[in-house]
Amino acid sequence: MSTLIRNGRIITAEQDYTADVLIEKETITAIGSSLQMKADKVIDASGKYVIPGGIDVHTHMDMPFGGTTSSDDFETGTRAAAFGGTTCLIDFAIQTKGQKIREALDIWWKKGEISTIDFSLHMIVTDLPEAHLEDMNEMVREGITSFKLFMAYPGVLMVDDATIYRAMKKTAENGALVCMHAENGSVIDMFVQKAIAEGKKAPIYHALTRPTTAEGEAVNRAIALAQMAGAPVYIVHLSSADALEKVAEARDRGIPAFAETCPQYLLLSIEDMERPDFEGAKYVFTPPLREKWHQEKLWAGIKKNTLQVVSTDHCPFCFKEQKELGRESFAKIPNGGPGVENRLQLLFHHGVNMGRISVNRWVEIVSTAPAKMFGLYPRKGTISIGSDADVVIWDPNTEHTISASTHHMRVDYSMFEGFKVKGNAETILSRGEIIADKGTWFGKAGRGKFIKRDVFAGAWK
Repeated sequence: MSTLIRNGRIITAEQDYTADVLIEKETITAIGSSLQMKADKVIDASGKYVIPGGIDVHTHMDMPFGGTTSSDDFETGTRAAAFGGTTCLIDFAIQTKGQKIREALDIWWKKGEISTIDFSLHMIVTDLPEAHLEDMNEMVREGITSFKLFMAYPGVLMVDDATIYRAMKKTAENGALVCMHAENGSVIDMFVQKAIAEGKKAPIYHALTRPTTAEGEAVNRAIALAQMAGAPVYIVHLSSADALEKVAEARDRGIPAFAETCPQYLLLSIEDMERPDFEGAKYVFTPPLREKWHQEKLWAGIKKNTLQVVSTDHCPFCFKEQKELGRESFAKIPNGGPGVENRLQLLFHHGVNMGRISVNRWVEIVSTAPAKMFGLYPRKGTISIGSDADVVIWDPNTEHTISASTHHMRVDYSMFEGFKVKGNAETILSRGEIIADKGTWFGKAGRGKFIKRDVFAGAWK
C-alpha cells in the first residue's frame, strides 16, 4: 500500500516548506516537489499542514488509583489520542511495593495489546533495594529506557531520597532517564491531615494543601540528587513559577535538567476548583492548578526552552461515580483529568494563533522534542525519509468547540468544556495507515505496536 500526499505545507521543528510526501507501506520513502510517482491513494493537502504525529509521553490508561481505575483503557484512550493528532504515546507500568519490576512490565504489556496506535512504557519504581538494581538494566534491554519516581503519595508511590539517588546512579551508567514527580509529599500529607481535621474538605483544599513551595523545593532537591548522581533528570507535569525557576537556574549552570508542563497548567487556574456543586472535583489532579499569573510564566518557559515538552498527564475519572467518591473529602477524590485528545488543538490555538510560539515550536513541543527526549527520534517525531509514516494532515482554519458531547475520550466531562479553538487534525496516518479521516474512525484495537526505545544518551540539550 502506498500513499502520496500532495501540495502540503510540511512543518517540522526546523523547517517549513511545501512539498509532496510519498509513503510506502509503513515508511516515508520520498519527499519533493511535484513527485512523479504512482500511489494507491493520493491525498491533496493544499492549504493544510503536514506534520509528524503527536507524541504524548505522559498518559495513564487503565490505571488503578484511589480505589478505582482510570476510565480510558488502551483502546479508547489511544483512539481519542489519534483523533486529536497524537499517533504515539508513552504510558506507565507501575511496580507495586514488593513486586518485581518484570512482573509490572508484563501486566502493562498485556494492557497495551488493545492499543490502536504505537506505544511505549515508562516504569514507575516504588521498591528498589540494592539487590534489584540489575532489574533496571533488564528494562533498558527491553526498550524501557525511562523510570519514574515519586516524591509524593507517602505509603503508596513515594520513595525516599536514597532510593532516588540509587536509581539515578544506575541510569547514569545505563543511559536511561529518571522522570520525577516532584512535590514534598511528607509535608503535604501533614497539610492534608490538618485541613481535614478542621473540616476543610471541599475540592479547593486539594490545591491549598499542595503549595507551590512544596513543588519548588522538591524540584530543587530532585535536581540536586541528579547532580550528585551524575545523571540527567526530567521533571514531569511542572505547574508553577517556583518550580520553573529551579529548572532554569539548573540549566543556566549547565546541569542536564529537563521538564514538561501540561495544557491544564497553561490554560486553567485554581479558580476552576472553586466551582459550586462539587464541580471543582473535575479539576482535582496533582500537582494542582495554580493562580492565573503562573500561566504566562510557563508559556515563557516554553518559548525559552526551559520547558522542552508539553504532555497531558491524561488520567480520566468520570465525574459521576468516580470523582464523587470524594464528595465527603477532597483527599478521596481520584486524582486525574482527561486531555489526550485536545493537546494539539489547545497548543496550536493558544500558542501559535495567539502569537506565543511559532508553528515550528508547536511541532517541536508536541512531537519532536518528546521523540528526542525518550529515544524515539528519528523513527518518530519528524517528517523525513526513513521515518515511520506517522503523519497528520492539519487544517489550520477548522474551528472546533471542545465538549464532552463530541470528544472521544471515555469520560463524562471535559476540563476544557466550551473552549473554542481554530486548527484541528483532519487526516491521521499511523505507520502509513489512515486510521481517522474527517471525523471517521478506521483504526482497530490491537494494531498499535509496542516500541522499544533507545537510551537518552545525554546528546540532546
